[in-house]
Amino acid sequence: MTDDLTPVGRIVRLQVQTDHLKRGEQPRRWYDPAPITQVDVLRLESVGVTGIGADGTILHDVHHRDHRLSRFRGDNGISVGFTGHYETMRDRFGNHLTDGIAGENILVESGGRYSEDELGGQLLVETANGSVRIDRVIVAAPCVEFTKLCLQWPRDRQPDRTVTEALQFLDDGMRGFYGSFEPNGNDSAEVRVGDMVYRRTP
Repeated sequence: MTDDLTPVGRIVRLQVQTDHLKRGEQPRRWYDPAPITQVDVLRLESVGVTGIGADGTILHDVHHRDHRLSRFRGDNGISVGFTGHYETMRDRFGNHLTDGIAGENILVESGGRYSEDELGGQLLVETANGSVRIDRVIVAAPCVEFTKLCLQWPRDRQPDRTVTEALQFLDDGMRGFYGSFEPNGNDSAEVRVGDMVYRRTP
């Protein structure tokens, strides 16, 4: 470790989105967490992430370039969330917001809340095979559909100021962050539950 890195916490959950989480048509679209699938190993590549199940099943995340319904756009290949953010969201919205329901690939156990500035644009994961960098860490802006799930908003009810205020609350990293894997001599790297995560010290 270098002096400009600060421990954040250990990875407690890995998962992929096997399909789109937004269902239906406007204006009655809704958020469906069913395609979120927990995995044992997460393989990071510059074009997204792939989950590997206990039985060896390979699952591309929907933000992987090679997924049949890919939502990959270059800056959203990896998503990261924090348990402390979930605690804050549950305080406001309720216990239906279980850890991982926002669909992040990597969930890190950590108290409190992190902003984009506090993460310093980069996370480092210490694995059994060496350090893995997640670069270009940016806010994953919340969508209306996830916000309505948080509020348990009826599908046939038009959004109002309550939804707008909830969207603002979920922004600035509360909903999570995107990042990118930058190959450092290897085309891919694997992370597992229990690996330690560090952030850049501002």
